[in-house]
Amino acid sequence: MNFKLLSLAVSGILTVGVAASAGALVKAPPGRQEANLTEFNSVPWTGAIALNADEQTNIQIYEKASPAVVTVDTEKSNGSGTIISPDGMVLTNAHVVSAGGTVNIILSDGRKFVADVVGFGEEGLDLAVVKIRGQNNLPTIPLARPGSIKVGQQAFAIGNPFGRFQGTFTVGIVSRIDLQGGLIQTDAAINPGNSGGPLLNSSGELIGVNTSIFTRGQGGGNIGIGFAISVDKVPAFLTAVREGRAPRVAQRRSPLGNKTPQKIALNGPVVSGKLTDKSSVLPADNSFFDLYSFEGRAGQQITIEMKSQEIDPYLILLGPNQREIKQDDDGAGGKNARITVRLPADGTYTLVANSYQARQAGAYTLELKASAPTSPSRAILQEEGALVAGGPVLPSDNSLYREYTFEGRSGQSVTISLESTDFDPYVAIFGPNGRLLGENDDASASTKNAFLNVTLPATGRYRIVVNAYDASGRGRYTLTVR
Repeated sequence: MNFKLLSLAVSGILTVGVAASAGALVKAPPGRQEANLTEFNSVPWTGAIALNADEQTNIQIYEKASPAVVTVDTEKSNGSGTIISPDGMVLTNAHVVSAGGTVNIILSDGRKFVADVVGFGEEGLDLAVVKIRGQNNLPTIPLARPGSIKVGQQAFAIGNPFGRFQGTFTVGIVSRIDLQGGLIQTDAAINPGNSGGPLLNSSGELIGVNTSIFTRGQGGGNIGIGFAISVDKVPAFLTAVREGRAPRVAQRRSPLGNKTPQKIALNGPVVSGKLTDKSSVLPADNSFFDLYSFEGRAGQQITIEMKSQEIDPYLILLGPNQREIKQDDDGAGGKNARITVRLPADGTYTLVANSYQARQAGAYTLELKASAPTSPSRAILQEEGALVAGGPVLPSDNSLYREYTFEGRSGQSVTISLESTDFDPYVAIFGPNGRLLGENDDASASTKNAFLNVTLPATGRYRIVVNAYDASGRGRYTLTVR
């Protein structure tokens, strides 16, 4: 669910995406990404030394802490972690290792180990511990003293952004502390793949576990607002793990809470609502929201408008599997919001009526219009093919892929479906400038077929990448673009 607050595993419950310039598709399931790799000339290192005290501090912290920061790989996700004991206890996020069982750990020196997931946080606390097998002399990062974090102090993050840049070091400050939520806000650059990695103080101590970023729209990249679970939450959790009291199964809690959505109908009367201080609060930005649900059918073209003269409306649409389909801020003109999309599957959809800013209160209206569920008209592109051994593969995971192109025009709405009974399909679309516009693994919880609905930003040639979810994918498929 990519609504403003995004989990940072390159995967996980919350889907993330990043738009980048042309290049090879680099996947990190299920929110697999395209990384923008800039070509540059190598410059011989001249042995330059740090020029000031800040640089010396940065270097010392990195050299001290980075050997204890690891990559955590599972079948479905890729994140980071911190070694907190010489015998191989690794602290990470629950959403990185939510499937439990065993995971693969990659140390900063390239060594690889198998680790067992031994405990999860309770009541939605996004923490987990995995235990590396057969080790007793590993580097560690100490925990900072609870209650020692101050707004304005320097903060340092180390992790594996986008699942491929292990050991990335970024610097910022503690921007805000959410005492109620137990979160540290920081402007140190953290991105998908940093989940579970450490946020450090200037002594190289762990002050937080990087867990999420705040964003608007569907870009999914860092905009200077990241969150880490405060070290204040860690000691009690680690005690529960060591004493065998921590849950062995991930405890899931939706950022939307447990509130039951109000049921509304497509093509029904205009809904009037009001956001107040008694409304639900989105943890990402402390904005109020109301929840609605409606029944939709695959192929329906729907338009949702949220209008207000008192607040800046913000809309988020989630599919039957609770994954984000689309969100919008000002699509209806002025500050009003509009979402237009073709529904990918039959089922119950969730609509989040939200405000752009924190704690905005005021009245609004919602209107939902829908066409009959019909197949879209003439296909722009319809191809049958097969992924077979010996074909091109993505370097990120050795999965097979094929590419197709079509001519599109600015403002045109297209639906892309990729279907196969032989493998788990994965599809991505790139614009004329090479930027990733969208990607999908499973259209809904009940199918592995992939589906995308995209409004084309410009006139030109678009590229579709037909792909398998992993390196084992082989077989026939059908690609349709309408």
